Amino acid sequence: MPDTYAEEREANILRNKQLLLALGLDDLKPVQEPKEKSRKGANKKRKALDDQADWNEEPVKKTFKVTSDSSPANGTRRSGRLAGKASELTQEQRRGTPIPLSLSSRAAQSGGTTGSCSTKRQYSPKTYGHIPGVEVGSWWETREECSNASVHAPWVAGIAPGEHGAFSIALSGGYDDDVDDGYAFTYTGSGGRDLKGTKAAPKNLRTAEQSSDQSFDNNFNRSLKRSEQTGKPVRVIRGFKLKSKYGPSFGYRYDGLYTVKKSWMDKGLNAEGFLVCKFAFVRQPGQPDLPVKDSNNLKEKEVSENNP
Repeated sequence: MPDTYAEEREANILRNKQLLLALGLDDLKPVQEPKEKSRKGANKKRKALDDQADWNEEPVKKTFKVTSDSSPANGTRRSGRLAGKASELTQEQRRGTPIPLSLSSRAAQSGGTTGSCSTKRQYSPKTYGHIPGVEVGSWWETREECSNASVHAPWVAGIAPGEHGAFSIALSGGYDDDVDDGYAFTYTGSGGRDLKGTKAAPKNLRTAEQSSDQSFDNNFNRSLKRSEQTGKPVRVIRGFKLKSKYGPSFGYRYDGLYTVKKSWMDKGLNAEGFLVCKFAFVRQPGQPDLPVKDSNNLKEKEVSENNP
């Protein structure tokens, strides 16, 4: 029996990898995986804002509408391999900080400041499957832009629940024992942590300790359980905080449709014996190959996170 956090983590990772292999992961991967196209001038300023609002829990309620359309003018940045889209990837500030095209173009048209949201989404994010006009590999600088494009509506929550299953999920950070092999991954559900806190003793919403079992009665977890039952496709975005070679170096990328193949309860990693809801996702075939991060960039990211 493992008696340390590291040993428990490695044991869980090994078990999760074996589960994914049993689901046919190796049959999905291409022989040659394409490399991620370099985007010089990663937005470091954006990271500080996202650290405050990017965890897998209840979304923060907004009092204003977040809207956009899903045409190329909305700020969606296509992957480098998509023909005719190279010009969108070059619209960056000379000082190295990308301007969100959807926000800047909207401000330019309206004469207002960047960040104003006045137009309606062209398509509803409460849709199963692809959003019209948004290709696999599309990229956004912020979660807000991704929401505007209807791909993953919540600015904060990792799961967008629906009656017949989840519409979409975001992989960004996650739990230490989850495994992301690109074409299949394990995902830990929501709940089990006290996030309320008090004015005198506020909680850290990203790192609050687990204090109860997660449950499939939780609205988010129930929607993923329903996805397994109905087979409805789930849109998946990956974010720059993801410790995986399949995560983008910065921003958020649409990686296509996945199916929930399995759900189960497991002991949470270093969670004082509390249980968590776990899910295994497998990517649907017939989609563009996933780009992989340069190994040097991945090592630099790990070093920077370990030495803030």
